[in-house]
Amino acid sequence: MRNMRQVLPVLAGYFFALLFCYAAVSKILDFENFQVQIAQSPLLSAYAGFISYAVIITEVIIAFMLCTKGMRLIGLYLSLGIMVSFTVYIFIILNYSDFVPCSCGGILEKLGWTEHLIFNIVCVLLAIFTIYILQKQFETKPYKIFALALSVSAFSAAVVVGLFISSEHVIKQENNFTRRFLLHPVIEDKRFNLGINSYYFAGISDGKIYLGNLTAPLLLTAVDTGLRSLTQIRIKPDQTDFKFRNLQVQVKAPFYYLYDGSVPVIYQGRLGDTNARIISYRDAYFNQLVVIDSSKFAIRTQNSINQQYTLAGLNLSKLPKIELFSSILEKQVDGVFDSDGKIIQSYNSNKVIYTYAYRNEFIVMNSDLGVQGKLHTIDTTKIAKLTSKKLGDGKYKMAAPPLVVNKNQTANHYLLFNQSNLMGKHENTKAWKKASVIDIYKLDRQEYVGSFYVYNQKENKMSHMMATENYFFVMVGNELIRYHFRAGF
Repeated sequence: MRNMRQVLPVLAGYFFALLFCYAAVSKILDFENFQVQIAQSPLLSAYAGFISYAVIITEVIIAFMLCTKGMRLIGLYLSLGIMVSFTVYIFIILNYSDFVPCSCGGILEKLGWTEHLIFNIVCVLLAIFTIYILQKQFETKPYKIFALALSVSAFSAAVVVGLFISSEHVIKQENNFTRRFLLHPVIEDKRFNLGINSYYFAGISDGKIYLGNLTAPLLLTAVDTGLRSLTQIRIKPDQTDFKFRNLQVQVKAPFYYLYDGSVPVIYQGRLGDTNARIISYRDAYFNQLVVIDSSKFAIRTQNSINQQYTLAGLNLSKLPKIELFSSILEKQVDGVFDSDGKIIQSYNSNKVIYTYAYRNEFIVMNSDLGVQGKLHTIDTTKIAKLTSKKLGDGKYKMAAPPLVVNKNQTANHYLLFNQSNLMGKHENTKAWKKASVIDIYKLDRQEYVGSFYVYNQKENKMSHMMATENYFFVMVGNELIRYHFRAGF
């Protein structure tokens, strides 16, 4: 019995030393992957850079102490602390996390989360028992042993809980450009070959997706949401003696709208009818338009004097028809390119969203263009990084290629889906070459939800996307691909 008391602390010390050495070496050998996986942890995302180094260094130090007789007791207390930390970490992941991430390498790569939780609990009990045996050799009172062990355990647990609370706040509300990739928020379930790659999403209504065509602007295509069949009509405008530059079509049931803001003109036709009549002519020049209802539109226009972009409301049922909102888009560099972006409307919602192309901000408005919030994407580009030059005729021209931050957007109810153009911290460069990254944000408050990939098809990247209540549709090359949202998302 006496020999056992002398041998057990040594064996336990070497066991923990071997465990931590193995864990540290496995992380070092695949450090980039380990750091990426830490960045995806619901508890540690915000501190992935620091923690990825701190964990390895701590494991190596503890292993050294466990192999040194004079420092073995301290090493065992530290082993208890780190094993309690790992145990509490896994417990929170399984019970309180928004999602359960992939494994983090090392032992976790071999065991499932539940099995590893059991393994950790056994290690915690082994550490406590070994500490008790070793402390008894120094005739330490039992209550002092357990009080110290409890203090170490409580402190370790508190650190993990604190990291969880703090990381969730930082990632969702004060993100420092660390993406959290959700586990399969969308799942591909159907594809449809459109034959050509010049389509774009025009709207959705009554179980049909409506598509416009860049090369055939008078063609309105309807595909059922089950992606089984396709029908087309050729729009017949009642007046065509205009020099159109960029005819586009948009659907808002029960009508479709054909427009070219450079003319400027807006046609309206009833879905299923080929004939379209002019409902607005010379009311406003515009370069972007969102249909609010049959007589009301949100547009982006350009000041004729300084060329700066301005949002405006076009209401055909009241006078004056145009109401300018010159204070919504904020100038940073030139007031032209720095405020460039895209205006969209949320599906099944009256919210209008404007997302800047060159800075980390989007504006949420109601249908009257009343600003409800100015929110931020997770990247750190607060000021547009571009250089423009004013020409002799008063127009501006890009003097150098700008840094594009946000490429494309779609929205569904209270969620914004933003195609980002920038790589975040601790991300895999190979994945970026194979996919487009979609970041998800809440529209009613400053909160980042998470991200997911839309993978390329051969050499073709995603060109357009549209989110509905149940599905996420994308166009990649000639294909229209349907993803369904995971249950509970």
